[in-house]
Formats: sequence, structure tokens, C-alpha cells
Amino acid sequence: MTGDTATTGTAAAGDVPATRRAVVTGISAIAPSASGANDFWEAVLAARNGLGPITRFAADDFPVPVVGEVQGPEVVPGVDPRLVLQTDRWSQFALRAADEALRDANLDPTDFNPYDLGVITASSSGGNAFGQREIQALWSKGPRYVGPYQSIAWFYAATTGQLSIRHGMQGPCGVAVAEQAGGLDAIGLARSAVLRGDARAVLTGGTEAPLSPYALTCQLTSGRLSTGTDPGRAYLPFDAGAAGHVPGEGGAILVLESSDGAADRGAGTPYGEIAGHAATFDPPPGVPAAPGPSPLRRAIELALADAGLTPADVDVVLADAAGTRELDRAEAACLSEVFGPYGVPVTAPKAGYGRLYAGGAPLDVVTALLALRHQIIPPTGGAVTVDPEHRIDLVGDPRAADLRTALVIARGYGGFNSAVVVRAVSA
Repeated sequence: MTGDTATTGTAAAGDVPATRRAVVTGISAIAPSASGANDFWEAVLAARNGLGPITRFAADDFPVPVVGEVQGPEVVPGVDPRLVLQTDRWSQFALRAADEALRDANLDPTDFNPYDLGVITASSSGGNAFGQREIQALWSKGPRYVGPYQSIAWFYAATTGQLSIRHGMQGPCGVAVAEQAGGLDAIGLARSAVLRGDARAVLTGGTEAPLSPYALTCQLTSGRLSTGTDPGRAYLPFDAGAAGHVPGEGGAILVLESSDGAADRGAGTPYGEIAGHAATFDPPPGVPAAPGPSPLRRAIELALADAGLTPADVDVVLADAAGTRELDRAEAACLSEVFGPYGVPVTAPKAGYGRLYAGGAPLDVVTALLALRHQIIPPTGGAVTVDPEHRIDLVGDPRAADLRTALVIARGYGGFNSAVVVRAVSA
């Protein structure tokens, strides 16, 4: 394979009514800087740093001294104790976030036919801490000490299954596995399900808890993790001192439903519309890239085309912000190609709380929706000073702006690219 492939969400959605849109009616947020959508937004605007040392296990042998831990006990507060025994911390984050999103949307699943509701989430590492604990029990004590939930709690789709069971959602369900890009792909898949009429509402997004010893060991093989010791400077995307990203835990779950369905049930003004989505793939290692635009650029352009928009319509970009010189250079070059040098404001709040993998991109979508609602571009987190080489307008302080359209970009380790277009919805 020398090129890339792409999906464009609604391009092949069939007979979709022209007036039907996929809108976000409920949001949530769980992040190292703050949890709860309102508190998270305040933390983002204040560029509050949520990074610090590893506290959940002895980490002296790990070359990663700074991470983004969600504050609080190991067992996520508010989760049914019966589910705690069956789930990893990553799924517990999603259970808590889904409760917040459903409350925010004022949506009671019992008011719907179960087959009209779906769950489509993303994960990149699954229930790694749960799996490690059970494997340790196997080797130290024997098979009788391995619990029955080991067979399901580690699995990438465990969160989707737990949410489906808890809320009686038996319509379209699935999981996207494409690291950071998977968080946008899950939202794109949920959008397609809503637009086709396969579901009236879908819980979508992603969470992650990748800070166990086993999970962190796996991440080290990428060579992309920061070894910086200063929480304020460990993660510096687009900075001349960029030297890797800081891994973090958390994420976001959103309620996505059809515009007509939301209106019929009196849901109020949605946060915004998921107007376009596209995904592309880099060629495998050793295979030359196809001539023409890069796969990342194609993802952006296909997402805009899916939304019926042009680059001139985009008011802000929430960047992938990988935090390595090479990857930052490629993303900045792509943005300059699509929008022109310094052509659109770019922000990366994740520099202040870490790269959350499959949970990070949905959290960026929540940030974009809140930016549209409050008409403020949030600042890039951390102590980032943009390298002039990149020729992008990186936002360093909160900036009031007339915002109608935001573009969210995500790339996943292994060559995944995804882009989502978010638009404001008039009252």
C-alpha cells in the first residue's frame, strides 16, 4: 500500500434527511487538571497545570518522572461498588463521565426503546492495570486466584459493554482502537449512526487509564515519552524544547443525538454539531508515501468537505500536539498548507494535563464545544513558547473571538489520522 484510505462519515450514509444533524446535548470531563465539565473548563482557561510525579506505584525504575494523574482514590468515586469488582479504572472513568453527560443532556435512558440508544467508545490500552493485577496473582499464587472478570475487564470493548448494560442501551454499539485518533473515530461512528437513524442517541467518546507499570512499560517502546523532570516544562508541543509527551489518564463521554430528536424532547440548545469527520492512514514503515497531500492533510480536507466547509470557515484548531520535534513539524507544516502560515488560531490545552490517548481527543472535542459556547479560545497549557519554525498562531493566553467552527485533529501511534469538525448551533 502506498497511499492512504479514508472514511468520511456521512458521505455514504444513505438517505439522510437534509435537515437532520448530529448534535451534542451532554458533555463530561475527567482530567488531571480538574474533573467535571465546568471545573475542567475553568482549569483550561487558567492554564492550570495538572502534571506531577507518579504516586500510584513505585516508579523509581521508570525513566518517565512526570505524568498526568487524575486526583482522588484509586477506585473512581460514584461508581457502583458491584461494578468496581468487575472493571478497570479506565472503565470506571467512563461510568462516571457517562452519568455526568446524561445528567447534562437531561436524558433518561428509560424513556427510550433500548434499541434506539447506542454506545460507541474508544480505547487504546484497555484495562491494563486490572489485567496486570490478575496475571500477578496467577504467577504468584496460582490459577485459583484469578478472578472471573479477568476475561472481560481488560478487553478494549469492556467500557462499551458496561455502559450498554448499565443504561440499557442495546442499539448500535462498538469500540474504536486507534490510540489518540480513535477518540475522534468513535465520535465519527456515533455521528453516522445518528444521521442514518440507526440510533436516536449515542453515548460516545473515550477514557484511558494508562499509568500502571505494565501500561507504562508498553508506552516506552514508542520513544515518544518525555523524560523531563519539571512538570511545567515536561510537555512542550511546538516548542523548540519539545522532547516528547507526558502520558495522562482521563477522558470524556458525550451524548450525541439527532437534532430533530433533541428538539422533540425539548433538550434545549445543543452545545454544537458534529458536522464532519474523516480518517486516514499513513503508509506502513518502509513504504514510500504516495505523491500529493500527506494523509494528515487529507483527513483535514476530507472532514471539511464532509461538513460542506472550506478552510476559510475554520475559526480555531485544537491540535494533536504530539510533542516531538518531528511530529510537531509535520503537523505545523500541514496546518500551514491547509490554512496558510499563521492562518488560523491553534491551541493545545493538553500540554497542561497530558496526552490522554483515546480519552484525549474526546476531551478536545468537549473543549471545542465549550469554546464555541463561551466564545473564547483557551490557551495552550504548560510553558510553551512556539518555535518560529512552525509558522502557526499558537494561542498562549485566553483569546476572545467570534467562533462558529472548530477543527479537532488527532493522530495515533501506528499511523492513524483523524479529524472532526465541530460547529455552533443557533438557539
